[in-house]
Amino acid sequence: MFDPKKILILAPHTDDGELGSGASIAKFCSEGREVHYAAFSSCQKSLPAGLAADTLEKECKAAVKELGMDAGKLMFYNFEVREFSQKRQEILEELVSLNKYIQPDLIFIPCKSDIHQDHQVIHNEALRAFKYSSLFGYELPWNQKHFSPTLFIKLSLKEVDKKVKAVKSYQSQSHRNYMQEDFIRSLAKVRGVQSNNEFAEAFEVYKIISK
Repeated sequence: MFDPKKILILAPHTDDGELGSGASIAKFCSEGREVHYAAFSSCQKSLPAGLAADTLEKECKAAVKELGMDAGKLMFYNFEVREFSQKRQEILEELVSLNKYIQPDLIFIPCKSDIHQDHQVIHNEALRAFKYSSLFGYELPWNQKHFSPTLFIKLSLKEVDKKVKAVKSYQSQSHRNYMQEDFIRSLAKVRGVQSNNEFAEAFEVYKIISK
């Protein structure tokens, strides 16, 4: 029986975890599961002019609070946005350390077809670092050429609402079309229809290890 107790969300950049699996995070937290979140860049170079360097870190803290996460299980790294490939070995070593420290049963990572260069590094190095854990890939449609979900997590309206509130915490990113409430709700509805539920989030499954 697959019943993960410790779950780790790997986000190349702050907000990727919420966008790809936010409602599922809310579900896991409400079920009392131990959820950890690691963000590898706070994307300081991508911030609109005039904003403080720690803006996205503060917004991420607010976002995971909306999802019901323990703030003490949120971790930040300082890799430069769009430069992960140059730090691939360092990122792998950090992932190996996370595996030893947390010993997660389930890890969420960007999907394999994600074309963002940083997302590709996190996907590939996670496959190396977490050889003996279950691995699911989350969708970020604006970065994907294709997505082949084989797992759908059933969601309640309350959990979708929490995801919407979490994403709205990123005021510095509110100009982006994929941060809009109608998009988030529509995607949850589409995945719900595909799985005969009202709402769902969809994932690619790379490995399941039953414990």
